[in-house]
Amino acid sequence: MSIAADFNASLVCPPFEEVIVELQKKNRSPRVSCFALRNEIAPSDLYCYLYARFGLPNGPQNFLRNDSSDNLVHWEWMLRAGTGWILFQGMNFRTTVMLLDVPDVSQADMPDLAAQMKADFEVHGKQMAQLRKSLEDWTEFVNPYQRIRSSVSSLRRELNALNLQPENEAIPDINSVQQALDTDWSEISARYSKGLGLCFGIRSMLPVMAEAFVNLLLFALMRPELKSDERLRDNAIRQPIDVRIKTLSMTCIGFESHIDYKHAAFKAYHTLVNERNDLLHGNVVLDKLKFNEVYFNGRVPVFKHYRSLWERTVGVDIQAVGLHRLAHEIQVVDEMIAQVKSHLNHKTLQFIEQVSAERDLALDEGRGIFGVLFSRRLVDMFLPPEVGSDAAARTEHDV
Repeated sequence: MSIAADFNASLVCPPFEEVIVELQKKNRSPRVSCFALRNEIAPSDLYCYLYARFGLPNGPQNFLRNDSSDNLVHWEWMLRAGTGWILFQGMNFRTTVMLLDVPDVSQADMPDLAAQMKADFEVHGKQMAQLRKSLEDWTEFVNPYQRIRSSVSSLRRELNALNLQPENEAIPDINSVQQALDTDWSEISARYSKGLGLCFGIRSMLPVMAEAFVNLLLFALMRPELKSDERLRDNAIRQPIDVRIKTLSMTCIGFESHIDYKHAAFKAYHTLVNERNDLLHGNVVLDKLKFNEVYFNGRVPVFKHYRSLWERTVGVDIQAVGLHRLAHEIQVVDEMIAQVKSHLNHKTLQFIEQVSAERDLALDEGRGIFGVLFSRRLVDMFLPPEVGSDAAARTEHDV
């Protein structure tokens, strides 16, 4: 059965006293139906429409919410629908439409309900436009620094789980036929193949992670006179990484002192960048890539030193990929970032510590305000179409 053509027009926002009376009724078990509006009508349009038509949200959830964005239900209207009630609840992933003693409405009717509301926009358009202008307009975006650091941490956990110990697991020289027949080295070879791939990925990302932190500082702390000028802003962002670091105290607010790029932490980082470039770009640097030296008499090899089977195979890859240097290089990046932070004043440092740890950041471009909008925990709840008062499916996910 289709929703009545005048269903939306018949909705009434009763005095709050009537809502309280309804909520205080005892020994009443209303027939509860729950449906969802997602983007059949934009949630911002729905919010502005309900606000313009009915005034402040009047549902009970408005009085139960925390004064923050960390809520399951962010706003709610409780409206009369004939002899029953309809509640619109703005949540994280949908608007829940809860019907109390309103028969003959189904999820299939939600697009029609949205269409009826949209048709009424013209009547309330002016008030909706004024309200929308009064709202803060934020854009969420992914923090590149935290995204890379999280990836590095995840890959390192995978690498550590392989428990690679080349000093103890090296394939020994074969001393007998029986040893060659009895020994299967495929498992060790497979582990090292995977581990060296993970190591390559981590080492490739480490200099980028440090650069992403510097770029985050420029985005968050750049002086207003530079940020407001597109050419000056782009010039500051596109400088070589060493120039960006050296000039942070000039291009950004919140620094107590100038950064001395001669500090050992930056020298180590510069070396790391060169190492990464050789690794990533496949540069042929003989001193870094050589693993054996041999004479030839015509086509006869005369080895200067014998290398074991391990040293000629897996050992070569371990040396080339730099497995033994990984822990040190992670420390180099952490110390470089710590050295940059040490030049920030206390208030700015606290702010940067907070935002650099978050994956999801946000910007109100109109006001030039930057920050974090939501907690790391995403919470959702969904009620079946026909439910009792305590039936709910709830999920939580850490970002």
